[in-house]
Amino acid sequence: LPACRDSKLFIKDLHFDEVPVRIYLPRVPSASKRRGVIFFHGGCGMFGSIRSYERICRYIARKSDSVVVSVGYHLSPERKYPAQTLDCLTATVHFLKTAENYGVDPDRIIVCGDSVGGTFTASVCQELVNRKDIPKIRAQVLIYPFLQALNFNLPSHQKNAFIAFLSRERTVHFILKYLKKDCSMKEAILAGSHVPESTNLKYKKWIYPDLIPEIFKLGYKPPLPTSLLPQVHEETKELFETRFSPLLAEDAVVCHLPDTCIITCEHDVLRDDGLLYKKRLEDNNVKVTWHHMEEGFH
Repeated sequence: LPACRDSKLFIKDLHFDEVPVRIYLPRVPSASKRRGVIFFHGGCGMFGSIRSYERICRYIARKSDSVVVSVGYHLSPERKYPAQTLDCLTATVHFLKTAENYGVDPDRIIVCGDSVGGTFTASVCQELVNRKDIPKIRAQVLIYPFLQALNFNLPSHQKNAFIAFLSRERTVHFILKYLKKDCSMKEAILAGSHVPESTNLKYKKWIYPDLIPEIFKLGYKPPLPTSLLPQVHEETKELFETRFSPLLAEDAVVCHLPDTCIITCEHDVLRDDGLLYKKRLEDNNVKVTWHHMEEGFH
């Protein structure tokens, strides 16, 4: 939908340091400064737009009486990774610095996103952990986020391998498209042949089926061992960056993250990404609210 008149909201298209945004401001005057919500839309970094999330952002602004900023980060392949994350970071920093211009309390701003928007949310919050020159993010909301590209054989990947819309195979296909890589590497990545044994051992403490609660492991079968394909590993090193796989961030970063809300869906290959991040945050004494949609799809 285009930006058009809303009886309860002022809606403006702006640019925050050259990043397109649409801002939703409640029309009713407020006695005090309002909360702010920065929203990153989903779509694998290649699809989606401010316009396609118009109804959602209006709803959030009206129901929470908050000022919502929807970020129109530039999409791949026209803009190569990590342009998307950097756009989200740029827009967030701009809003944190200028929040009061929009009647927003800079200490009450949350960052929110769905799917890859949840990836960008997690990444932005991690990158801002050590910034002293801007207000701290109050909270992050991760809606069925993608958080790691090491293991595509977790229980949720197996259970929902052929689920409608976002199958296991399509997930890796989109990842390779997003990174402008050769899609013929898909099967090798699905098997785990892009990950050196030393890397698997290093991150086993954070990404491992045994860390998933038993209730979510019904029917799970450990995958057959595979050998490393060095060429595939070299071609896909971006998958190991914390910007791409926020679950790989060190505890020294994770322990400083803001209060977190994680939403997972049962019929979703990415369910276990959310469950593993929930555990990591809780292990680092970060306050987590978790909502699991038993009948929910990605």
